[in-house]
Amino acid sequence: MLGCALISAHAPHALARPARSASAAPAPYVAVRGDRLVNGEGDTVRLLGVNRSGAEYACLQGSHIFDGPSDSASVQAMVAWRINAVRIPLNEDCWLGLNGVSAAVSGIAYQHAIESYVRTLQSQGIVAILDLHRAAPGKYLATGLWPAPDLDHAPTFWASVARAFAANHGVIFDLFNEPYITSWSCWLNGCPVRYQLGRKTVGYEGAGMQRLVNAVRSTGARQPIMLGGLKYASDESQWLDFEPVDPEHQLIVSFHTYNFGSCNTEACWNSTIAPLAEKLPVITGEMGENGCKQTYIDGYMSWADRHGVSYLGWAWDATTPPSGWRCSSGPALIRNYNGTPTAFGAGLKTHLARLDLPHGASLG
Repeated sequence: MLGCALISAHAPHALARPARSASAAPAPYVAVRGDRLVNGEGDTVRLLGVNRSGAEYACLQGSHIFDGPSDSASVQAMVAWRINAVRIPLNEDCWLGLNGVSAAVSGIAYQHAIESYVRTLQSQGIVAILDLHRAAPGKYLATGLWPAPDLDHAPTFWASVARAFAANHGVIFDLFNEPYITSWSCWLNGCPVRYQLGRKTVGYEGAGMQRLVNAVRSTGARQPIMLGGLKYASDESQWLDFEPVDPEHQLIVSFHTYNFGSCNTEACWNSTIAPLAEKLPVITGEMGENGCKQTYIDGYMSWADRHGVSYLGWAWDATTPPSGWRCSSGPALIRNYNGTPTAFGAGLKTHLARLDLPHGASLG
């Protein structure tokens, strides 16, 4: 639920925040206006939140769509952290009901579950970012992180998702999680791509970002669209040179940053991300550091506040059973779904609390 805003003492942009009541909030609205994100009243806002990982892989096991709870109580635990955005990684095969995924957790069942979760988030004023996280060509099951979206299914996926949410202006579409092809021309226009699947090299036709933007817009959907650059969305150096054409002018740069990745220094942020943020919105779709530590994110969040950049921590997944998440294998924000933070999560939660001021714009 979003009432007053959070505003950094150094940030030029307002940050909408949830209020503390559990009652339903006005439906969120977000759009791009020049270099800013704005709400329905035209006020500048930033999106700060978390990734709710699970729906990109749990469905492949045949019995669950989410890894852990997706009910109102679990969302209230997020609200207590004063977040206003949740990124939801999705699986192409599960959404489209392809490649033998159980009908109990794919196709219509999967779509309805995602739609229901989005409604639950938005009932508390939280913007939902829908991310194509796992995709694969042809009859290959979307189990891994392939280097580029596939022409076989990704345009169909995005046309379907866009139709489902065309009337919902509290949603953002993140077209492909982390491209790691080496060509910006391929990124934009598509090209033949190779992926090493075990001992087998798989060749397939990659779908360019322009093709995916077109798929979304062909449905009449006008929501903002996020696009991550090369090197797992950490290289944005030629993003503007290869910017897709969007008739709605609603494009957002998606940037991922980890202490163990590339572009993980203030010098890199100043040289590549800051100039982009002067021209169009930048959302850090993922940020984190290994071992569930917080040193790296502390520096990055302070920098992002000064430059009006949005950010979401990876990931809101618990380190205690039955979840399989462990700090030794990747960043996790919470110990349990009541919202008890890890050290990494405590860094994000504490930082958001420090940004809290009593006046500003909501996302409604």
